[in-house]
Amino acid sequence: MDANRGFRRGPAPLQVWEYVLPGGWTVLAGKTEADNDRLSLKEARPDDWWFHLKGRPGSHVLLRAREGLEPDRETIRGAAAVAAWHSKARTARIAAVTCTRARHVTKPRGAKPGSVAVRREKVIKVPPGLPES
Repeated sequence: MDANRGFRRGPAPLQVWEYVLPGGWTVLAGKTEADNDRLSLKEARPDDWWFHLKGRPGSHVLLRAREGLEPDRETIRGAAAVAAWHSKARTARIAAVTCTRARHVTKPRGAKPGSVAVRREKVIKVPPGLPES
């Protein structure tokens, strides 16, 4: 008899790339479609910033909100650059990246993993890149 039969396993651990931007801001990027879903819809807090390459495949990226602080323009651009890096536009000179608060990201009924609907988006054009260590 299978020892695991009848026992429900929890979800697989969330797999993300994690980066720290200047000023101590944390950026998370999903590794798979399932990780993108969990990152955007379960792990994201309403005030986190959400990023994704405009109109093409790529990782969902979160810039973690910090109590009482708003990220400056360069921090937003740094998180957008990470989203561009973890996408099909990695080798592009400039990439268009969608940005919004995580509260404006939802999952349409019946949508496949990794697919979301975004409201109140802004588009930022940045060169793809990762923060320097």
